Amino acid sequence: MKKLSVIALVGVGLLAASCNKEKTAENAATSTEQKVAESKGEVLAVDTAASVVNWKAFHKGGMAPRWGTLMVKSGDLSVENGNVAAGNFVIDMNSLKVDPASVTEKDKKPEDLEKHLKTPDFFDTAKNPTSEFKITSVTDLKEAPKDAVAGANKTVSGNLTLSGKTMNVTFPAKVDVTDTSASIQAKFTVNRADWGIKFGTSEADPAEWMISKDIEIAVDVKAKK
Repeated sequence: MKKLSVIALVGVGLLAASCNKEKTAENAATSTEQKVAESKGEVLAVDTAASVVNWKAFHKGGMAPRWGTLMVKSGDLSVENGNVAAGNFVIDMNSLKVDPASVTEKDKKPEDLEKHLKTPDFFDTAKNPTSEFKITSVTDLKEAPKDAVAGANKTVSGNLTLSGKTMNVTFPAKVDVTDTSASIQAKFTVNRADWGIKFGTSEADPAEWMISKDIEIAVDVKAKK
């Protein structure tokens, strides 16, 4: 891959299609891996056809954003007393797609970015074909931050595994539970370097350094009986 092409190959993250040149989601609080919440009550299988993870990433200063999707491979949510108590979902990293609308330069191709993001520079999907999120706690949210997902009512913490490394992340979320379903929607920003994804973070190479470390993630996970 030519050096000049690297400028356009932005590190992955997740969020719905948008051309904004600034982040639209607050940073998630991160910490070391925590104890996973115990599955209690009724366990609902994740509806993989209705669930999705969106990502969005940038160059430095919010320039030239790229965005796309990742598919949810499997998972479940545990519901007890009308609340989500535990759960997990697995992300198929080889399903990573770049929205062609985010690649506006005539000499750039979405498929080239997809290929690069799957290499050891980023997610090394041959070695790490899946990522995973495991809930560690769900608590009531008193006041939602201005950039939280609409209707946020809970604070969700969980162990997020990317490229073989696990960190705990905490973010506001909208959690809904009915008699037949449960869902979690959230959007937040993480620093990919916390998971050891450091391509493009060195100031030694100006071209590569143009890639921001921020990744915006938008989660929409639905489970049903």
